Amino acid sequence: MTNLAFLIPVALFLGALGLGTFLWTLRSGQYDDLDGAAERVLFDAPEGDQPETGQRHVG
Repeated sequence: MTNLAFLIPVALFLGALGLGTFLWTLRSGQYDDLDGAAERVLFDAPEGDQPETGQRHVG
């Protein structure tokens, strides 16, 4: 029974922390452009952004 007296406030705190984090990301615009990242994957990057074939980018 004493375990529940400890675990219930911890669970409520973690739930409130998760909800607060979600609301913060919602207000800061994290979910504004959901399709943009999905479509950018389909297109190649410009030639200057990629290392040449056979060479490894170090750095």
